[in-house]
Amino acid sequence: MRTQHWQPRRARESIGLVFAAACWHTVGMATIYLAGPLFCGPRQAWHRAVKARIETETGHAVIWPFELFTQEAIEAWGQDAPRQVMTHCRDALAACSLVVALLDGTQVDDGTAWEIGFAHARCITVLGVRTDSRNVGDVPGAVVNSMIHASCETIVRGVDDLVALLRKY
Repeated sequence: MRTQHWQPRRARESIGLVFAAACWHTVGMATIYLAGPLFCGPRQAWHRAVKARIETETGHAVIWPFELFTQEAIEAWGQDAPRQVMTHCRDALAACSLVVALLDGTQVDDGTAWEIGFAHARCITVLGVRTDSRNVGDVPGAVVNSMIHASCETIVRGVDDLVALLRKY
């Protein structure tokens, strides 16, 4: 049975009651949006493997943007492709109750950063995954850009830790 549950966040406390009132979520099996760069083979393989582990080991459904449309659809959209891609991803993201975002690299992928910001603004919990051993935060205590870091409920350092955390959702 699904119940209403308040999911507290540090940011909600500082913004106030008007923002906080919009941050109730339905608790149950989460639908997860898997965010991260997906334009090269190794990243696609990583996302496929993580998606499979999350679905198999936690029972949560995973939406991966790479599977939302085909290359043929993108070509058919022509000049409207950027808007169509964004709309499909935005709508899928809005339908999710949780975001898992890959934060590797010297900078977080710009599309991933947009997805994190969108989710945070809509009070959708964001869990970051940073397997990269480099800390590239711009302030003490941040492993990535401080805006990204603070938008994540938590940042784990590996897929095993992610799966263990997702079992609690």
